[in-house]
Amino acid sequence: MANIENSAGKPDAGLVRKGLIEALFAAVLSLGMFVLYVGLKTDQNINNELIIVQRWGLLAIFVAIAAIGRFAMVVFIKPNIDRRKLRKAREGDLDISTEKNFFHRHFLKFALLALVLYPVVIVALVGAQGSLKWVDNFGIQILIYVMLAWGLNIVVGLAGLLDLGYVAFYAVGAYSYALLSSYFGLSFWVLLPLSGTLAALWGVILGFPVLRLRGDYLAIVTLAFGEIIRLVLINWTDVTKGTFGISSIPKATLFGIPFDATAGGFAKLFHLPMSSAYYKIFLFYLILALCMLTAYVTIRLRRMPIGRAWEALREDEIACRSLGINTVTTKLTAFATGAMFGGFAGSFFAARQGFVSPESFIFLESAVVLAIVVLGGMGSLTGIAIAAIVMVGGTEALREMDFLKAVFGPDFTPELYRMLLFGLAMVVVMLFKPRGFVGSREPTAFLKTRKAVSGSFTKEGHG
Repeated sequence: MANIENSAGKPDAGLVRKGLIEALFAAVLSLGMFVLYVGLKTDQNINNELIIVQRWGLLAIFVAIAAIGRFAMVVFIKPNIDRRKLRKAREGDLDISTEKNFFHRHFLKFALLALVLYPVVIVALVGAQGSLKWVDNFGIQILIYVMLAWGLNIVVGLAGLLDLGYVAFYAVGAYSYALLSSYFGLSFWVLLPLSGTLAALWGVILGFPVLRLRGDYLAIVTLAFGEIIRLVLINWTDVTKGTFGISSIPKATLFGIPFDATAGGFAKLFHLPMSSAYYKIFLFYLILALCMLTAYVTIRLRRMPIGRAWEALREDEIACRSLGINTVTTKLTAFATGAMFGGFAGSFFAARQGFVSPESFIFLESAVVLAIVVLGGMGSLTGIAIAAIVMVGGTEALREMDFLKAVFGPDFTPELYRMLLFGLAMVVVMLFKPRGFVGSREPTAFLKTRKAVSGSFTKEGHG
């Protein structure tokens, strides 16, 4: 407390000394972590010999960033945060809000309008062919992860069931569409609900063995389930073709109109120049509609008795049972509903890629989706969408940052460091916003007045 008071004008001498010590420790720690990954690099010379390239300048930049960042955190940022908390505590500010400004009231409308106009604006700026990268890599890719995260949010954020094998339902949906469309010629619009149904069935199959498990044990079982599905896809070569994957998967159509170069194709039918951008724009609006469906169903279910049962199960399972809630059906409906939306996303992924293989459904995908849910704020649809945009869009944006080569050298490849930056971003967000981007939430049940409750009043990690 004394440090907070003394730092009102300038940093206290003891605080500066502490900052220097911790900065030195951070520098030594970062040096040990990055010396083999950044400071040294293996390469081949003209004689095809393996040599070690030393990059001490780049390593020094990483170490300096860590040291300066830690010093600024200890001496300037943390005291400022503590002063704000102390001032709020003295003023009796409980972080409870009943009124919203104009931007907060209409934020979702502005966001939806921006998404609807996004392909139109991109086409107007860079042309139809130039829009492929921006519509596909940024728009569609981000929305896929938004839908996956919203589906997992039902299981983790609402029901409080830690699921590390969510990618298994994603794989079930993708392979259901790939196999049934390739062997039986069924259309995308028939297989979309069927893929979701099959994924929901597997969600129930997973739910039955884990009815009595919670916490770490539940996480281990769901992780094993995801790995079982992946290994089955690899080894059942007669059906899934193993690691070779399934190619030439039929594309989705618009009311029976294919997006190809035939006379009855979309471009020829509407007298447009041939371009694959039309199919990507169609897929963008399709995944946007699926995301809106996911959000609508989640909001409606949360206000229904089953949604209240999920939240009661998340807060306290024993108290939930004492209220007469059937925890068996509650858990099974959570797994099935979340898995269904994962199946929808999987079938869309297969139609978009035209190729599926087990390498697309590894554990890292589950980890990324779960990280998006946690970083966005469990139970918050808006926060999860923001986290998906920041994390997925940020890693995709690294591919366009060629100017970094002027800073770190011509051999620097930004996209190779995307997972390193992804992990760093998670650490930073968890330090400053431990309950996610959107830590406050409006409870579904309220007395007389709906109030937005700060994350400070909710259980850690439950948003």
